[in-house]
Amino acid sequence: MKTDFKYFKNLKIIPIDKFFNNVLYDKKFGYYNSKRPFGYYGDFVTSPNISNLFSEMIAIWIVSTWEVFGKPKNFNVVELGPGDGSLVKILLKVFRRFPKFNDSKKIYLFEKSELLRKLQKKNINSKDIKWIKNFNNLKKGPVIFFGNEFFDAIPIKQFKRLKNRLYEKYFFIDKNNKIREVYKKASKENFKIINSYKSLKKLQFIEFPKSGFDELEKIVKQVIRLKGCILLIDYGYKQPNNQNTLQSVIKHKKNHILKNLGKADVTSHVNFTLLNEFFKKNKLKVKKTISQKDFLINLGIKDRAEIISRKMKFMDQANLFYRLKRLISPKLMGDLFKANLAYSNKNNKYFGFR
Repeated sequence: MKTDFKYFKNLKIIPIDKFFNNVLYDKKFGYYNSKRPFGYYGDFVTSPNISNLFSEMIAIWIVSTWEVFGKPKNFNVVELGPGDGSLVKILLKVFRRFPKFNDSKKIYLFEKSELLRKLQKKNINSKDIKWIKNFNNLKKGPVIFFGNEFFDAIPIKQFKRLKNRLYEKYFFIDKNNKIREVYKKASKENFKIINSYKSLKKLQFIEFPKSGFDELEKIVKQVIRLKGCILLIDYGYKQPNNQNTLQSVIKHKKNHILKNLGKADVTSHVNFTLLNEFFKKNKLKVKKTISQKDFLINLGIKDRAEIISRKMKFMDQANLFYRLKRLISPKLMGDLFKANLAYSNKNNKYFGFR
């Protein structure tokens, strides 16, 4: 098989985060700009694709948070990485049941992929939605940022620590025209940044979401300026243990990280301990990270399933509860996925979190 080097951008050696950013987001050859990844005929499904119940719970959480903020007349909701638009489509439907909130809210979608923006506009078809490329358009009122599987899709850096020295992983093209990995001494900037995080100090192998934190810094500024919060739901872990979590999937099956470049999804697990440390360093408060199972159950997803199942035929009921199981079973998505909340306002009584 001929190796494809176009993602090196005419370089012989490149940090892995920049390499995978090219693989995923290159305007011409990037995965998210060249194919539709979602659904049965795609490469993976997300919680909103699995069941509308998930999206309904997020809608209820947003309305309850608006109430926590004092039911302001102007209220901003920003979805980060909206996928195919499945979630916001249900949000709009649920919001109509709450007229006062519905009149107050403004919904924005933040999407880097031109292809996915077109897909979202086609699927949603609503004048109530605005697409944004930055967050400067947010003006009056508090704000909620929400991202489901948003942070895992932003490429990470990887380092290894030998004694008191830090080395960063790169990909390079060897003399046989094959992609290899190599470690180079980390820059002074990266060395300083990583050593500033207590949760990373004892690790010998480190995954660091530098690009992700750069993106979050812009969001944090708006959360502080407008007095709001950010809710991220993603798969990941609380206790770092030197693991390499970079992974690739194509057609719902695992894929070698360097095969099918531009045709397969590449992600990594979120380090929620590190994420919360980042938020605290940037002057946000955080709630205790909880499992998706606990979050959805706290919001009443089981009760909602019971209510709507009463008018269903047996086969539809079976399908409903099968999909519910996928969302909350500890053996499936229930424990692997976590809900993480950071906020700036004084009130800390957020529905779903203790």
